[in-house]
Amino acid sequence: MLKIVVLISGFGSNLQAILDAINEKNLDAEVIAIISNRSKAKGLNRAREQNIPAYVIPSRKNQSREDYDKRLSEVINRLNPNLVVLAGFMRILSEEFVNQFTGKLINIHPSLLPKYKGLDTHQRAKDAGDRQHGCSVHFVTPELDGGPVIAQAIVLIEKNDDIASLSAKVQEQEHKLYPLVVEWFANKQLELLEDKIIFNGELLSKPHCI
Repeated sequence: MLKIVVLISGFGSNLQAILDAINEKNLDAEVIAIISNRSKAKGLNRAREQNIPAYVIPSRKNQSREDYDKRLSEVINRLNPNLVVLAGFMRILSEEFVNQFTGKLINIHPSLLPKYKGLDTHQRAKDAGDRQHGCSVHFVTPELDGGPVIAQAIVLIEKNDDIASLSAKVQEQEHKLYPLVVEWFANKQLELLEDKIIFNGELLSKPHCI
């Protein structure tokens, strides 16, 4: 069974989507721990409700990113997961941390990467006059939101969409896409070799789209 550690900073809706898939027997996996950098993250309530071990690792004053990530990696290494899932973890990870978990560290980003890395993706898509928007699940590399993209979900930007409605559309697709990609890991369909994605034993030439 795939053992997962999920990192969150806020509400944890993608965490919940993964837990739902597990509870509904659509995903043969176990979330063995939830880690947050914020003690008041609402997603921690999901851990309490389902009796999942939860860890809070807050930033310390004047602490470097590398020192924080060392504390984080120590906890993760003790847990020894098969997969580390970033689900709204609002920290930029150090190169040393990322390299330590290469191939078993994934993230979901609210844009059709490589478009709109970083923040404010919905506003940037609207401002650019894009007709399509969406979300991407990718392997994490030291480049921010720059790792190989595994899969994407596309939504249409309608004339009457505002940021709230567009965000809701994208989030709905996130909740479908992320458990699906985790399922591929659980089924041993997916791996990262150097900077290439292998899916079902073959090179993935472009991201899956749902």
